[in-house]
Amino acid sequence: MFLPFFENLRKAGVPVSLREYLTFLEGMKKGLATYDVEAFYYLARVSMVKDERNIDKFDRAFAASFKGLEEITFEQVMEAVDIPADWLEKMAEKYLSPEEKAEIEALGGFDKLMETLRERLKEQEGRHQGGNKWIGTAGTSPFGAYGYNPEGVRIGQKESRHQRAVKVWDKREFKNLDDTVELGTRNIKVALKRLRRWAREGAAMELDLDGTIRATAEHGYLDVKERPERHNAVKVVLFLDVGGSMDPHVKVVEELFSAARAEFKHLEYYYFHNCLYEGVWRDNRRRWDTQIPTHEVLRTYGPDYKCIFVGDASMSPYEIAYPGGANEHWNQEAGQVWLARAREQWASNLWINPVPEKYWDYTHSIGMIREIFDDRMVPMTLSGLEQGMRVLTR
Repeated sequence: MFLPFFENLRKAGVPVSLREYLTFLEGMKKGLATYDVEAFYYLARVSMVKDERNIDKFDRAFAASFKGLEEITFEQVMEAVDIPADWLEKMAEKYLSPEEKAEIEALGGFDKLMETLRERLKEQEGRHQGGNKWIGTAGTSPFGAYGYNPEGVRIGQKESRHQRAVKVWDKREFKNLDDTVELGTRNIKVALKRLRRWAREGAAMELDLDGTIRATAEHGYLDVKERPERHNAVKVVLFLDVGGSMDPHVKVVEELFSAARAEFKHLEYYYFHNCLYEGVWRDNRRRWDTQIPTHEVLRTYGPDYKCIFVGDASMSPYEIAYPGGANEHWNQEAGQVWLARAREQWASNLWINPVPEKYWDYTHSIGMIREIFDDRMVPMTLSGLEQGMRVLTR
């Protein structure tokens, strides 16, 4: 069934061999991409594309071969394959039309939502599936997992799907960003270099290679020259949003993190989730028991540091504006209070957003963060980074 796909790849100019095609078929046979269109795409690409210059050709051939694949309905899949009942129970998802979603109304604000949750916890005696009231799965209740509600509390679900939860009632594990990732392009480093301000300090000396070559050629003998060592005087404190809606942006944030570690001699970094609150951390594996008080960070690094936040700024507005609105814990002070303190401590500040700029107006919380930062928000593109570096050097 995949022979037309193979032929389309060859016609599109992708130099795919028969051996690579057989590797792809072997992966499919082993079930590496079952019931998952995205996994199927990446399996095919990693198997049959050897050079990144051919990715665009591959994408066109893939689109031509499997047009309409994502339009297959859930009912068609159910009729075509025999899925085990226990798998269905675990992965039950509520598929609703836009009209059905429009009929489900939010409870009327954060305070009302939390009050109703407390009442349900007192009343409910057992597990519940479906429906629109009890804490359960695959329903339209504001409380539970694998369902839909425009404003609810997620309980017992591995990851976000609609990015609509006001609060998450689960302890989740996040991975540290890899600061050794090799950049797909060195242009990110070039953009960051706009922030470098070199200063000659102290008496430390280093070899002046160009001067040594020049003097040796002029004098006819080895004439070693030295010069004062150059120091990168820029100091940066970096706050990185991690987990949840940031998961799709991990790769580009890791590239930025790697570039920053390579470019800035004085770099301190901390993780946070969604918004800055009273605690941050350096290791995501121990974020629940080794948090660092944000007040301590504010006292440690002086106003000569430049402060950069990296995050999608996509969250419930309650997380920014309300005490107790934090996604995973009860915060005594609103997120906007902590962001204001950070901006007051480090006057040279910036927010870098990996969400494409054309979508910013569709997320209310992005507008709130932009307002807090006096519009000092730039997209995570090369031009955006260059613009941000100019903002920080004013």
